[in-house]
Amino acid sequence: MNTRSVAAQGRGQARRAANSTAVEVGARAGLGARGVIYVLVGALALQIALSGGGKQADRGGAIAEIAEKPFGKVVLWLLGIALVGMALWRLSEAFFGSAGPDGDKPTKRAMAGGRFVFYSFVAYSVLSFAAGDSGSGGGSSDQQSQDVTAKVLGWPGGQWIVGIGGVAIACAGIWIAVRAIMRKYHKHLKMAEMSQKVRRAVDFTGVFGGSARGAVFATAGGFAVAAAVKHNPDQSKGMDDTLRSFTDTPVGPWLLVVIALGLVAFGVFSWFNARYRKV
Repeated sequence: MNTRSVAAQGRGQARRAANSTAVEVGARAGLGARGVIYVLVGALALQIALSGGGKQADRGGAIAEIAEKPFGKVVLWLLGIALVGMALWRLSEAFFGSAGPDGDKPTKRAMAGGRFVFYSFVAYSVLSFAAGDSGSGGGSSDQQSQDVTAKVLGWPGGQWIVGIGGVAIACAGIWIAVRAIMRKYHKHLKMAEMSQKVRRAVDFTGVFGGSARGAVFATAGGFAVAAAVKHNPDQSKGMDDTLRSFTDTPVGPWLLVVIALGLVAFGVFSWFNARYRKV
């Protein structure tokens, strides 16, 4: 057997592993875990909107909320393991392409690689918190954002780097919202397996939830741009402060109520993905 055939056989085995039941289970578990986190973040944001105070409305706040419940540490371990499954699924997509006719595009693979890095970090933070490192997963996203911004602003050309990063995040938010409104997620779901009632629920949570999620990203990107222009890291905001900023609009806390309910809807949409996503 020559070297080329051995390499081809190895690639075939790797691709079969990427398409295995284990990867599918990991992907669906990860999507379910993402849904839990977004539902909790949305619920915490709703508390802020209705009471004016409330706990930290970001991933750290959601993790801390779970940890306070009976068997909370067990739930965190399960969520962290599920998120590892999500990360490995994205890694397999980066190497072998995702489901669908355009899954082999270099841009799709690059995005999958980025998601692998992101979900690896999220899984690590959740598992670290479950293991007793309360300063890891439960840290404030606002403080982390300001610390990173301050460090980058100190680099040569730091203002440009922060500004370009902010524009990229804002554009990503707009892209997320537009794709949700256009229902681009249909091509990733097994729509034929849904009843009409389920399909309506998927479209409601997908459009509403995706639009709210995109609005949060776009707003956070805008604050990063402001931090770059003013050379002030305090202008940069994590998810918690970004959500709280919606209460400063002319409609008061009601915009945050809508955004919070949208994040809950995105969490539910993630659960629909866990069931119907093409993996």
